[in-house]
Amino acid sequence: MRLFVAICPSRPAVDDLTARVARLRVGVASAAGTNVRLADPAHSHLTLAFLGDVEEGRLVEAESALGLAAETFRNGRDSSPRLRLGGGGSFGRGRFTVLWVDVRGDVEALATLARLVRFGLRRAGLPHDEKPFRAHLTIARPGDRIDRADVLADRETLAGYLGPEWPATELILVRSHPGPRPTYDRLAAWPL
Repeated sequence: MRLFVAICPSRPAVDDLTARVARLRVGVASAAGTNVRLADPAHSHLTLAFLGDVEEGRLVEAESALGLAAETFRNGRDSSPRLRLGGGGSFGRGRFTVLWVDVRGDVEALATLARLVRFGLRRAGLPHDEKPFRAHLTIARPGDRIDRADVLADRETLAGYLGPEWPATELILVRSHPGPRPTYDRLAAWPL
């Protein structure tokens, strides 16, 4: 099973971002029929840890590690972290270009949660990506299907974006099914 751990933004936050993306150059290109691989708003998430392929028999271990991480996080706080989608950028070049929106608000709490999640996975001997955590939400994977100047213009436009505030209320374990139209199954969730 291909797994990742995430936080999902609220529906109003996703709707606001979706409206903004429609006005970006990638959004206009998508509406005109260019496959800029816009992220499906229904699957919007902030990845805290990517586990990759995990044997189905180890699912209980993953759930235990994540449940403990969520409980530890919750016990150290009075309320859920308040976050906003805002700003943004891109990474990669050529066909590997990705456009993303940044996360604002209680980002330090989100980073703490990511550390707790990764610590729990490591302690359980479960695989996970060791890349440094950088809170972001992918908007599109335009690659080289639009001019780099258009991607840079969208980055500039995103610099002034600030969506509505929302509480991060749960940690979610997700199974992904990659492909041209990836699908996601919510396997478990824990309150924050």
